[in-house]
Amino acid sequence: MKPATDNAVSRQIEQVLDQIRPAIRADGGDVQFVGFDEATGGVEVRMVGACYACPMSMATLRAGIEQRLRMVVPEVRAVEAVE
Repeated sequence: MKPATDNAVSRQIEQVLDQIRPAIRADGGDVQFVGFDEATGGVEVRMVGACYACPMSMATLRAGIEQRLRMVVPEVRAVEAVE
C-alpha cells in the first residue's frame, strides 16, 4: 500500500473522513487515513482510541466508512483497517 499522498483522490478520501469523524469521535474514537493504492482501489485506515478495541469497529468500518467512501469516491473499491 502506498502511503497517503497529496493527490486528488487522497484529498477526496480525507474530505469524506472529515465528514465521518465527528460521529466516531463522539464515541471516543477516531480514524486516520494511512494510504490509497491506485492500482487496487484499496484504502487503508487506522482505527484509534475507543475504536481500536471496540467490537463494533468492523461494522463502523464496513457500514459507515467503506460505504460512504465508495459512494463519494468512485476510485475506492475497498477499505481495510491496519494497526
